[in-house]
Amino acid sequence: MSSPEHGRRFAGQVALVTGASRGIGLAIARRLRDEGAQVLITARKPAGLAAAVAEIGEHGVLTVAGRADDPEHQQDAVDTAVRELGGLDVLINNTGINPAYGLLTELDEAIARKIMDVNVLSALAWTRRALAAGLGDRRPGAVVNMASVAGIAPAPGIAYYGVSKAALIGLTVQLAGELAPKVRVNAIAPAVVKTKFAAALYEADEAGAAAGYPLGRLGVPEDISAAAAFLASADAAWITGQTLVVDGGVSLTSGL
Repeated sequence: MSSPEHGRRFAGQVALVTGASRGIGLAIARRLRDEGAQVLITARKPAGLAAAVAEIGEHGVLTVAGRADDPEHQQDAVDTAVRELGGLDVLINNTGINPAYGLLTELDEAIARKIMDVNVLSALAWTRRALAAGLGDRRPGAVVNMASVAGIAPAPGIAYYGVSKAALIGLTVQLAGELAPKVRVNAIAPAVVKTKFAAALYEADEAGAAAGYPLGRLGVPEDISAAAAFLASADAAWITGQTLVVDGGVSLTSGL
């Protein structure tokens, strides 16, 4: 059943959301499902996916566990969406990792490659597999990539994560040019959102972390899920190749 405050923009559609066992990905899956979509969610661990389903309910939700950069998992998830749900109309590339903190000049190259594999190359691979499975064939399709304000301006301490998100923004632009008019491709660049993934950036002093935000608070997953639902919906039918910054106004003071 859809939430009363939401419309039914995705009635009859199928969405696949990667990295959706918690945080932003789970909020997006819930929002799309509440607006009428059938949703397949992925994450690395079956237990995390089971907890996600327990939280949002099993109605209209399927799960496939695996690593986002594993080609076999990607194909299994896409095939499951088509076989069990009847097709694929929306792809949300939400998976991202950031196992490296510190200076770029001290970055382990193996870790750098892993970050790029998961944050950028897997988004391309998921998109290619979705297209092969019919994304954009039965109705206009939509891809939404989860970037970051770290990909737009310097991000001390998480600089290579920022490099990967800058690359993802570039990938968004190039795919948008190639896939129009059948499939729109856009990105979202959040600032700090209160999730387990970003906890190190705010949990020691949330008030201090939020002090520079003109809107007076850090983001919550629902802020991003609303933006993702908009970009994936027909309400954004004339928008492609764009990166929507969702940052509580912090770019007004940081020069982004």
